[in-house]
Amino acid sequence: MLRRIAPGQARMGMYIHGFEGSWFSHPFWRTRFLLERPEDLAALLASDVPAVLIDVERGVGPAPQVLPRSVSKAPAAGPRVVSFTPMDSARLDRDHVRKTIAQSKRAVKGLFDGARLGRAINADEVAPVVSDISAAVDRNPALFIDMARLKSKDEFTYLHSVTVCALMVNFARQLGLDEPAVRAMGLAGLLHDVGKMAVPDAILNKPGRLDDAEFALIRTHPEQGYAMIEKGEGITQEALDVSLHHHEKIDGTGYPHGLKGSAISLAARMGAICDVYDALTSDRPYKQGWTPLRAVSEMHGWEGHFDRELLFKFFRSIGVVPTGLLVRMRSNRLGIALPDGAKGTRSKVRVFHCALEHAPRTLEDVFLCGSGGADHVVSEEDPARWGFADWAGLSERLTAGRG
Repeated sequence: MLRRIAPGQARMGMYIHGFEGSWFSHPFWRTRFLLERPEDLAALLASDVPAVLIDVERGVGPAPQVLPRSVSKAPAAGPRVVSFTPMDSARLDRDHVRKTIAQSKRAVKGLFDGARLGRAINADEVAPVVSDISAAVDRNPALFIDMARLKSKDEFTYLHSVTVCALMVNFARQLGLDEPAVRAMGLAGLLHDVGKMAVPDAILNKPGRLDDAEFALIRTHPEQGYAMIEKGEGITQEALDVSLHHHEKIDGTGYPHGLKGSAISLAARMGAICDVYDALTSDRPYKQGWTPLRAVSEMHGWEGHFDRELLFKFFRSIGVVPTGLLVRMRSNRLGIALPDGAKGTRSKVRVFHCALEHAPRTLEDVFLCGSGGADHVVSEEDPARWGFADWAGLSERLTAGRG
């Protein structure tokens, strides 16, 4: 039997069945557990949850409440009017993203630590994490992805899963998938590296190069992860595919099964791209992270590694395009991709040609912020198709601002 109680009525021995309000309000990564640790009780009493659901058949009930005979009420305060400036809004967005990332990291750590101990994964328990990451990405994808990328070396394992979840959600929306499919891709991203819990931390965090035996052990994590989540509840096929096959390559040289081309599922092909991008742009014990622009440029140059069509759509989703590419814009203008400043976190396109009229246009720079906005990249183009025989010379002039 379920009972609804105020957080202040919680006591040791209660079986927590759930919390009202957003999962942000409570300090636990799970929503169903026996309240048996004093630190958990203290955290619950200090939380902002509106109410707690307890199962009185699986734990103790609330203590009898003695009410005073008379209660004097303070006069109700009048409404407080708060005005917000654009700067306030930007700060609130950053605070919201920071809180989402911190809560998600804590949830993933709890989930992964449980998997390390042999606890089965229940998809329903992590669905709220995916839901809130998805909502934050929907609100401001560039902000979330940029902030999630800035992770310290010692928290990579958990925040990598959070970032890949966000990248998968953003990517799925770029592809036009429906919302259930978007959430399934997010869950797959969140769980893709759980198999690393079977690898010793000394190897995961080793600052130098791995020897052959250590690398062989690392390469077992897809199969280890698959075995961990296969026995869970509510696990989607996408999560199983991405866990097992996110290190497969289009040309068949990946692992663990050497799958090739369309034998790799859409989810696993997406997961491979998101996994590598975040790994390249993050600080690791053995290397500094690359800028997003360098990462996409390197990935674009790796023949046989990724699905080329999907890879370019991923670039569009994050608003970063390898420098020097000829691209077509939504407005049917052609342009060359340029870096946006020294940080290499975004790209801009210098448009110079009308695709419909096959005629030059006045140079104009368009800054990219993902796939939205008034104008954005829709495809990579072959210079020869458009008669730009000396593309190297033309791109040099365009980059210098000369048409």
